[in-house]
Amino acid sequence: MEREGGGGSLFFRGLQNRSHEKMKLRTRKSTLYLSQQKSTGRGGDLLGENIYLVLFTIALRICNCFLVQTSFVPDEYWQSLEVAHHMVFNYGYLTWEWRERLRGYTYPLIFASIYKILHLLGKDSVQLLIWIPRLAQALLSAIADLRLYSLMKQLENQQVARWVFFCQLCSWFTWYCCTRTLTNTMETVLTIIALFYYPLEGSKFMNSVKYSSLVALAFIIRPTAVIPWIPLLFRHFWQEQRKLDLILHQFLPVGFVTLSFSLIIDRIFFGQWTLVQYNFLKFNVLQNVGSFYGSHPWHWYFSQGFPAVLGTHLPFFIHGCLLAPKRYRIVLVTVLWTLLVYSMLSHKEFRFIYPVLPFCMVFCGYSLNNLKLWKKPALSFLFLSNMFFALYTGLVHQRGTLDVMTNIQELCYNNTNISSASVLMMMPCHSTPYYSHVHHPLPMRFLQCPPDLTGKSDYLVEADIFYLNPLKWLYREFQNDSTLPTHLIIFSILEEEINPFLISNKYERTAVFFHTHFPERRTGSHIYVYERKLKGKLNQT
Repeated sequence: MEREGGGGSLFFRGLQNRSHEKMKLRTRKSTLYLSQQKSTGRGGDLLGENIYLVLFTIALRICNCFLVQTSFVPDEYWQSLEVAHHMVFNYGYLTWEWRERLRGYTYPLIFASIYKILHLLGKDSVQLLIWIPRLAQALLSAIADLRLYSLMKQLENQQVARWVFFCQLCSWFTWYCCTRTLTNTMETVLTIIALFYYPLEGSKFMNSVKYSSLVALAFIIRPTAVIPWIPLLFRHFWQEQRKLDLILHQFLPVGFVTLSFSLIIDRIFFGQWTLVQYNFLKFNVLQNVGSFYGSHPWHWYFSQGFPAVLGTHLPFFIHGCLLAPKRYRIVLVTVLWTLLVYSMLSHKEFRFIYPVLPFCMVFCGYSLNNLKLWKKPALSFLFLSNMFFALYTGLVHQRGTLDVMTNIQELCYNNTNISSASVLMMMPCHSTPYYSHVHHPLPMRFLQCPPDLTGKSDYLVEADIFYLNPLKWLYREFQNDSTLPTHLIIFSILEEEINPFLISNKYERTAVFFHTHFPERRTGSHIYVYERKLKGKLNQT
């Protein structure tokens, strides 16, 4: 815990006069420590900070969790919750990455443990399976926020720390991502906490074993997590006087333990020894399989990705970079290095650079601290603009793919004819969550899109074949009425094209869900649910 400046000066003046007034010094020393405890809140501290600040941050992230009701990317479910559900309840669907052993079970195991506890307690309702993992992620993000505040309080002072903390809390992209069950979110959390123990100039809690353990764990969860740490690790090694001791007694033991931990977990669930981190890097970096899901020009992160993620923080980030002391140069180098490395990969996404967003908040906070005339307008501008984007993206944009799962839940739990029900999702693959948001072995099917791993020049995934001619695909796929699904889920843009199929097979629209204001070629502004209406069959849901 930091000592207040005034108390520290009294303490050192007392040390200088120790030989002249020993007894009096003891009294003053005791009084000083008591006053420090009272002023800094010791005894009422939690995670090294005032308990009220901690409770406020946790409460804010819990509200954050419930105010994000939209979908971002498929990995939020398909690489975490769906895998965890399959691990615990032995049904569901594992994507091609798991068949090819590109992903490790370490991260899904966190949520599988939560699911198992709920199952043993008889509390594994679908709503708890959805929200408890997100609340756990929100709690971890709150801890990371507090660690960033504590770090800046050490490096600078409480005033600068408050501005950095403010920027972190009001960042729209942080709000949008920090409670999602993405590997990128956990990577960001571990990166912030690791930075707290990293030997930055002025840090009082530096611990090589702790920070390297957190970096190693982040690498186990997502191998690309090491990218931002390459310049930081190199700097530490360069400045360390006992370099051999650092490697032999700290880095190597930490790496060995964490890698062994990962290998054992994956051996248990894959049934064979697998180094998933190597497979991940080989497929996504060396073989560039990720480009199958889209590619962007090399400058995308600089021209679009990074400005969008920073949002209205961007001018303050640039201003802070010009004002920040030289000791923050390594932080800026880390941000630029990460952007450059990711720019070399053809497949780019906003979430990939999320882990360096808290680094940027350091410069934004430094900018706010140095503003004089325009501080209040700047604060209002930052707060209001970010609140608008956070609430829109959290409550409006792309929410239909989650809302439609509520309709499927009602189909499972409120329908007497559930044994004969089935669902076909005619949407771009992985548009919705799956069994983790249904928790019932209802027959469901979606359009698949695994990449070509055989080198075929004319390879097309099922989703592409469907969208070339949806009506032809449907008539070819369902030539027998007995194989027709009882429920269809489609984006509104598809309705007109497949309307003959819907009419001829007696499908009626039973539910509509708003999705987005920005219709795309394969989606639309709404999601429709159709039910096949036949006498003696299913009731309307």
